[in-house]
Amino acid sequence: MPALSLKNMSMNKLNLIADLKVIINPYTENKDALESISETTDFLTDLKINSANLVDIVLDIEEKYGIVIDDASMAKMVNVKAALEIIAHKQAENGGQ
Repeated sequence: MPALSLKNMSMNKLNLIADLKVIINPYTENKDALESISETTDFLTDLKINSANLVDIVLDIEEKYGIVIDDASMAKMVNVKAALEIIAHKQAENGGQ
């Protein structure tokens, strides 16, 4: 049973990363970095996203997942890993939506 849960978590993470790629695409200047996006990808340095566009990305994430990302969480959202953790945390707060 734990292996199944771990597999589902991995698939969920891959799906979230794929969703993030679609959300990020209009805002990034570095399409090559977007194609090889991973948890360690930094929004500002790797993807060349400016802070105004990062706010747009957060708004798009909120809309896609039906969550609200507060300012403190937004400040922590500097890379893909942080974004995934924040999305998961906010979804859990909303009852897993």
